Amino acid sequence: MESAMENQEIAGLEKPKILVVDDHAVVLGGTIDLLKQKYPEADILTAQTGRETLDAVARSQPDLVVMDLSIPEVEGVTARIDTGLQVLRTLMEKYPHLNLMVQSTYVRSLVRIRPEIDSHTGGFTVTDKGLSGQEMLTRVDWALQGVTHTKDIKGVQAGLEVKPEWLTLLTLAFGEGLQDKAIAQRMRVSERTVRHYWTKVQDALEIYPEEGKNIRIQTEMRAREEGLID
Repeated sequence: MESAMENQEIAGLEKPKILVVDDHAVVLGGTIDLLKQKYPEADILTAQTGRETLDAVARSQPDLVVMDLSIPEVEGVTARIDTGLQVLRTLMEKYPHLNLMVQSTYVRSLVRIRPEIDSHTGGFTVTDKGLSGQEMLTRVDWALQGVTHTKDIKGVQAGLEVKPEWLTLLTLAFGEGLQDKAIAQRMRVSERTVRHYWTKVQDALEIYPEEGKNIRIQTEMRAREEGLID
């Protein structure tokens, strides 16, 4: 039987507030159409510049921001990748739990803000504009669930990089059989931080949600294959 919190989380996925950022009207409209098919009851907002994006997030507090990287700072100026990267930096600094999905043909440029992405505790997924609509919607789902997915960014996944705290997490979970609450107590961090560690280590291991599969079991199997735990 589902708990009240689980019901609230499911409802949140069905009726999210989503901000879509793109300075091309055709792309903006196409993204909105896809989102409405998946989430017919979603509250979908739009922005076309960096300034509009920051204002909209501050005003509306969306559940998810779907944004292109090449956007103008204000209306009437040239769209630049650096503008989008700076907007992302600002959003991650001001709203560490905000879910983000980058939809762009310039996803490799995200390697420039790798430290900020690694530290961000909200969902963070990436999709190239050349991917299918279904693949894009999958990344939207993952971002709303707080999942990190960065394997499409050249340089971010340059070899398996696992931080010490992630190894501690794996050892406590699969070596001692502890659940998240107990892990948080042992590591002296919040349960939210433990969930953040899970999504980061799963991204490093390239483990993502799949219907019918237990993501924790998949994580344990892959971690053992990589020699991260005995």
